[in-house]
Amino acid sequence: MSYHVNEKGYYGQFGGAFIPEMLYPNVEELRQNYLKIMAEPDFKKDFDKLLKEYVGRPTPLYFAKRLSKKYNTKIYLKREDLCHTGAHKINNTIGQILMAKRLKKTRIIAETGAGQHGVATATVCALAGLECIVYMGEIDIARQAPNVARMKMLGAEVRPAISGSRTLKDATNEAIRDWINNPVDTHYIIGSAVGPHPYPDMVARFQSVVSEETKWQLKEAEGRENPDYVVACVGGGSNAAGAYYHYLNEPNVKLIAVEAAGKGIYTGESAATSVLGKEGVIHGSKTLLMQTNDGQITEPYSISAGLDYPGVGPMHAHLYETKRAEFISVTDDEAMTAGLELSQLEGIIPAIETSHALAIFEDKKFKPEDVVVISLSGRGDKDLNTYIDYFKL
Repeated sequence: MSYHVNEKGYYGQFGGAFIPEMLYPNVEELRQNYLKIMAEPDFKKDFDKLLKEYVGRPTPLYFAKRLSKKYNTKIYLKREDLCHTGAHKINNTIGQILMAKRLKKTRIIAETGAGQHGVATATVCALAGLECIVYMGEIDIARQAPNVARMKMLGAEVRPAISGSRTLKDATNEAIRDWINNPVDTHYIIGSAVGPHPYPDMVARFQSVVSEETKWQLKEAEGRENPDYVVACVGGGSNAAGAYYHYLNEPNVKLIAVEAAGKGIYTGESAATSVLGKEGVIHGSKTLLMQTNDGQITEPYSISAGLDYPGVGPMHAHLYETKRAEFISVTDDEAMTAGLELSQLEGIIPAIETSHALAIFEDKKFKPEDVVVISLSGRGDKDLNTYIDYFKL
């Protein structure tokens, strides 16, 4: 069985490109060119050079000694929080800005939830000298104020999404509307492994540098390329896609995807798509989606602005359906506690998204000899106000 996308843009039964006719030329132009462009020696050279000299790759694979001791297993943290701009998001935006320039686009749009993708997009637009418009839900603008300021400092225009739940889903809707109105000169940098084909595959490929590095780093640290487990939080799923990519067809490497259960899976305030979702179409792809009986999208909730998406990328929907990945749901309280624990045991303040992945050790037991790699997808600076309010710091 393949866990990669097929030539029609599907992972098993999930994926595809369900788009308005107006968008067809844009998406088709990208689909016909993305693999060709990515294979060009010049593109690869530019991409690798920027990842090294600008982003600061390779990021370390850090053995978390005190955390490992506490949970009696070997825990390695893949330190994406040390990338320029503070999260894995920059890997993808570097790739997509190089793609946009080769497709002769002059205007960039993006959507953002936690703001890390918005910051990463604004960063590469400043680098490339291109106009940048970032759509962000009104609620997220309020709870991620430092990232909004960063985007503006980098020269981006931040446009609030004021419809619906005023979070990530609505920001994505606004970005797609913009793209329909500006089809010729605009490239839409989608930040997660979601959207119409070829986006989920393209984003996963740009993020696959994470697992590519993990392989040789683990070889140096443990004498083997393959860990026993790879753990990542999943909203739309770009950091998970990158962390899993080179291990998808390695059956001995178990994949764990951690979703946001919010205030509890069945409280009505949750984003646990694997449990609550059923097949549906959102933002151009067929995937698992939280929805009412008559197909209206249910509003997701999570304390983490990056995980409150009502669906999951099609690659992850396929990993769930085929049982290739184990999905675990973690509540706000469990995630916040795990974030504080990592801060105090290892001196690393994680993004609240990552804190969800760190929370699994309370319930899931590992063997002492197991090697568990966690994608530490982002740093916690952007979430300090949420941590302060939660813990009354």
